[in-house]
Amino acid sequence: MDNNKMISALCYVSLLFAPFLLPLVVYFVIKNNEVKYHAKRAFISHLIPVVIGMLLGIFGIFGILTVTSTDFMNGFIILLLAFMALYLLITIILLIWNLIQAVRVLKA
Repeated sequence: MDNNKMISALCYVSLLFAPFLLPLVVYFVIKNNEVKYHAKRAFISHLIPVVIGMLLGIFGIFGILTVTSTDFMNGFIILLLAFMALYLLITIILLIWNLIQAVRVLKA
């Protein structure tokens, strides 16, 4: 099996053990353009849940600190839980997408 294919697939699978760190290192170390292409795609797909999670955390902290009424707090908690469920769904979809991409790279 080709080493470039293995490295490209590993960039996608690294979501499980080294998200966005391994694709970033591979992108700057490896000279092959195809591997760089897959490393960049993997990096972006790993970065999406991190950015959404950070925004969700900021939204949660900001909301908890600014909501003063219990009526608004109940609505805010429901909204926050809905966003957390959406975040979980997006993360699961991206995990499946990364695994599919790793298999496609290995089969090609």
